[in-house]
Amino acid sequence: MPNITIMDPVTRIEGHMKVDVTIDYNQVVDAKCTGTLFRGFETLLKGRDPWDAPVITQRICGVCPISHSMASVIALDKALGKQTPDNARILRNLTLGANFIQSHILHFYLLSAVDYMQGPETAPWVPAWDVDIRIPNTDPLLGNFVKAVEARRRAHEMGAVFSGRMPAPGTFIPGGYTSNISSDMITKFRNHLNWLIDFISYVYIPDVEALGTVYPEYYNIGKGYGNLLAYGVFDLDNTGETKLLKRGYVRGTKPSNTYYLDLAKISEKVAFSWYDDADNGKHPYFGDTRPVYPKDSAYSWLKAPRYNNVPFEVGPLARMYVNGDYKRGVSVMDRHKARALETLKVAEAMNLWLNQLTVGAVTYDNTTMNASGGGVGLTEAPRGALGHWVKIVNSKISHYQIITPTCWNASPMDENGNNGPMEKALIGTPVQDPSRPIEVLRVIHSFDPCLSCAVHIMQPDKKPVVIHTGAGQAQC
Repeated sequence: MPNITIMDPVTRIEGHMKVDVTIDYNQVVDAKCTGTLFRGFETLLKGRDPWDAPVITQRICGVCPISHSMASVIALDKALGKQTPDNARILRNLTLGANFIQSHILHFYLLSAVDYMQGPETAPWVPAWDVDIRIPNTDPLLGNFVKAVEARRRAHEMGAVFSGRMPAPGTFIPGGYTSNISSDMITKFRNHLNWLIDFISYVYIPDVEALGTVYPEYYNIGKGYGNLLAYGVFDLDNTGETKLLKRGYVRGTKPSNTYYLDLAKISEKVAFSWYDDADNGKHPYFGDTRPVYPKDSAYSWLKAPRYNNVPFEVGPLARMYVNGDYKRGVSVMDRHKARALETLKVAEAMNLWLNQLTVGAVTYDNTTMNASGGGVGLTEAPRGALGHWVKIVNSKISHYQIITPTCWNASPMDENGNNGPMEKALIGTPVQDPSRPIEVLRVIHSFDPCLSCAVHIMQPDKKPVVIHTGAGQAQC
């Protein structure tokens, strides 16, 4: 008889997530990923001043607030008719890059490596499952945990040099960046960055490679569809077209080919999500966030983004694959390795961007803004493609939609029977002991899911209530 294992909550991720896996003959044959909380930021933004959006959307997530600021200001720049000066573009890149570095280091050492190694014989490492753990607590990897915590702290301090604080700075604004630049600030930033480049090169990347040597089978576990999509990130000029990591997608059927991304083909499915079916399949520029709970067959507060009706995985592996920097394959270990190599690529680019800053040059476009307009802000969070869609009427936000990376990756099934990418990656995973499914956790953690990005409001009695307040508004 198949065994159904429910992991609720999934630990060592950001936010609240439940995963149900059906295991038959020691293999996952079905999986359902559930976002257990409702996110209502889109509704919260309606009627507000557009300048509120970069501040409010940062609060969606404390791990990747900079990405939400970036997506928001890109969308607002287009809607309001703002031009970003070179200094502002570079400062945005540097701040976002610092956030990438801290997040990637956090993900490997504090959230994922624990799945593969023994900890000290003390809390919180014990009690622990007696499972296939091949890295003993005498391994250097454990010793690098402390250094990784320092590295993450230094990355935050580096980002705060120009932004004033991390996380959730207030420096990202439509038309620019609020910080001035001095030579001392550039030097301080570079000192942190050079230390981090050494850590990434001589500690982080070797640790990931060593992990792959000890667990080589994970280069063949967790592939899923093999469909990879990236919006691109880190503008290299003010056209918005030339990026350090480019935009595009690849299909599992032809992984060597990178294709042009047509934004009109993005849609959000809600057949198995607790949202109004009237919005099923709509483009985010026209869709809405209208909760419906309970709802037959639905099992998640995440919507199901699709490109041309096809599920796509997003994240560091997708970015590096689309960019041509990493094409070994799609698997648990490939996700870790691509992430580590991307961290070095971004850090080395940041050293070059520091040289391009001009002390005394403007960081803000002070021209008159449009009172009405629309725009889309596409960028990348550390864990994948992030998009904000906005409409402004008479200097007020009339429409706002956000598709987060984890909505792509951990999405539920769509009406065509297609599982979300993480669900698909889980199917086929071998499991030695269904009561201790460490293999399932390894697949989940390789995606670096962030459910705080995807969902938000909860009630402790586990009895969600949707209260309609009129005119398409809802609170939960």
